[in-house]
Amino acid sequence: MKQQAFELKIISPGKMIFEGEVTRVNFPGKYSPFTVLCNHAPLISALQKGVITWDNGVVNSVVVEGGFVRVKNNVVTACVEIKN
Repeated sequence: MKQQAFELKIISPGKMIFEGEVTRVNFPGKYSPFTVLCNHAPLISALQKGVITWDNGVVNSVVVEGGFVRVKNNVVTACVEIKN
């Protein structure tokens, strides 16, 4: 069965890191890592230093120093800090 897609935006103060449709995204939550799939319950979570990975047909990743993520109505927005 094909997984449903949802919108992911990963932004940092300096640039847009990623914007597009994905089927899965993994976050380094402050208290525990977690995965978001289509139709996930709404949430806001702090992120700790770690790796965000997402699948849009190809698995991609970015290392973050921390940040926040909001999930609402199949739109996931992560505001992150990355090392330059």
